[in-house]
Amino acid sequence: MWFTRFGPILLLALGCGAPPKEPEKSPNPAQARWDARFSSPSYVYGKEPVEFLARNVALLPKGKALDLAAGEGRNAVFLAQNGFEVDAVDISPVGLKKAEALAAERGVRIRTIAADLEDFDLGTERYEVISNLYYLQRSLIPRIKRALKPGGVVVFEMFTLDNLGIPGAHGPKDRNWLLEPGELRRLFDGFEVLRWSETKDDKKAAASLLARKPR
Repeated sequence: MWFTRFGPILLLALGCGAPPKEPEKSPNPAQARWDARFSSPSYVYGKEPVEFLARNVALLPKGKALDLAAGEGRNAVFLAQNGFEVDAVDISPVGLKKAEALAAERGVRIRTIAADLEDFDLGTERYEVISNLYYLQRSLIPRIKRALKPGGVVVFEMFTLDNLGIPGAHGPKDRNWLLEPGELRRLFDGFEVLRWSETKDDKKAAASLLARKPR
């Protein structure tokens, strides 16, 4: 330590010898947006699962399931109620806390993981079932395929471009976040298609796919 006529106090005032402060991380805008949306005491999308999942759950191989963009947990909890060991991943810790509360309410357990799916590692041949319901991130598709065990099944449903033409319809307004005609089936080319449809009514337009990874 150097000494001047001002003593060591001047050096401390200038910050010499003190560890530098790490810059504060900026909050993830997507996380902040979804945290705000899920902050209501009520469940934004309700507590019941997506109809396509509920209608086809009997076709799913039992075992470990991954629910992507799980939100407040309605689909993850439904899978747990049907005997699956469930990992629920979402960017919003607020949503996942409500998912845990819903699981407790229904008498089941799920494992919640707060993570950004842009860079989250799904693993390799880890799951019998992966559900991707009303979330579109095309870069996830190869990771979904890799994370499914041979014979595992993907459950996928998402809005299509036709959704833009329905007055008052929910869903993204950016075309990049919507499926093109036939795109969902093409994304899982090489999988055995168990269920596939593209539908449109006065409320929404969506593509639905249930497909099995080759053994």
